[in-house]
Amino acid sequence: MGLFSRGKKAAQHAVALDVGTEFVKALIFRIEDDGGFVVGSGRQRQKLSDMQGGAVTDIHGVIRNASKAIERAAKQAEVLPAKMIIGIAGELVKGTTTVIDYTRPKPEARIVIGELREIIEKVQGQALEKARATLAWETGYSEVDVKLVNSAVVDVRIDGYRVANPIGFQGRNLQVGIYNAFAPLVHLGPIHSIAEELGFELLTVAAEPYAVARSMVSEESTDFSAIFIDIGGGTTDIAVVRAGGVEGTKMFALGGRSFTRRIASELNLSFEEAEEKKLKYSLGKLSKSGADEVKKLLENDIEVWQSGVELTLQEFSHSSRLDTDLLPSKILLCGGGSLLPDISDILKEKGWAKELPFSKTPSIHFIQPKDVSAITDETGSLVDPQDITPMALANLALDLTEGGAEVADILRKVAVSLRQ
Repeated sequence: MGLFSRGKKAAQHAVALDVGTEFVKALIFRIEDDGGFVVGSGRQRQKLSDMQGGAVTDIHGVIRNASKAIERAAKQAEVLPAKMIIGIAGELVKGTTTVIDYTRPKPEARIVIGELREIIEKVQGQALEKARATLAWETGYSEVDVKLVNSAVVDVRIDGYRVANPIGFQGRNLQVGIYNAFAPLVHLGPIHSIAEELGFELLTVAAEPYAVARSMVSEESTDFSAIFIDIGGGTTDIAVVRAGGVEGTKMFALGGRSFTRRIASELNLSFEEAEEKKLKYSLGKLSKSGADEVKKLLENDIEVWQSGVELTLQEFSHSSRLDTDLLPSKILLCGGGSLLPDISDILKEKGWAKELPFSKTPSIHFIQPKDVSAITDETGSLVDPQDITPMALANLALDLTEGGAEVADILRKVAVSLRQ
């Protein structure tokens, strides 16, 4: 990592690292008052043994790949930053919004920092215990070392009215919704090791579906609702946003690598040959007979994937922080796996969603790099849905470097204890 010195210029930049199952992607971006500007981009393919289901299985292998991706980005940017944000994914990364309603004994008194801190501590305590119970049930181990990945205030209301900062307001009922993502230490530990071995100061580790959702939701947005589906190599990550707030994030271990393995086994190809065939199929570069063959081979796997989406959304339909179980009718796709035409085709079929509480047939859209409005690509190399996740991480880093309001500052201080 000795390509460039870390001088004054480096202090104005940061690295966003997306440790994906198929590729490590690195962006170097310049931080300015009006947003982030990508000045360097690099990627490196992972070996099959480096990652499994979105989780790191060979730390040293991933470190080597990340180093190569960052070096390519640094060569293009002509700067090597000191700070980094890293994304985390995987089936055992759990994200949910916990809401607490607090009836104030003296509604005429103005809300002060101490009162708000007590409420936030109570919310965080409840969320941690719920995450421990969920992971213990899913893994079969009663003692799971669970750590907080990231957290954010998504909704604050006083007597039903939404406010950005409740400090100084009066009112009887204070409602606070906080999004938290938790992960087992066995998954989170390697991410911290990667940043340490690469020699970067870690701004934060972020749950990738949360970062993707936040990249299109501004702090002022109260009417934006959508379902985000990020299909990577090893996992499918889903985030639900209702009324401008992230409701929760869930992941299941089925992604593009499973489709590649199906093609490889059925056509007696190596993994690399099957991956190339799948890519050509996604880009419409196979003959009609070749495309029909691949489509037929993937038919059952696509249906299993769609069932995973349906089951995940059923869980979301019963967890709304609002007075409705209706799911947003806009579905936004990103990730390299979303390029497979069968994905959007099966979601456009009306039958699959009939058991879900949609108010109308959901519309399907692809997120493009230009949709991440706070991040501008000056390299011209970020052109498709698989570039969204590292851009979303860069977007999240802007909030961390700019500082925050009092509510966010209190949350960060409370969160420190949960990361110990």
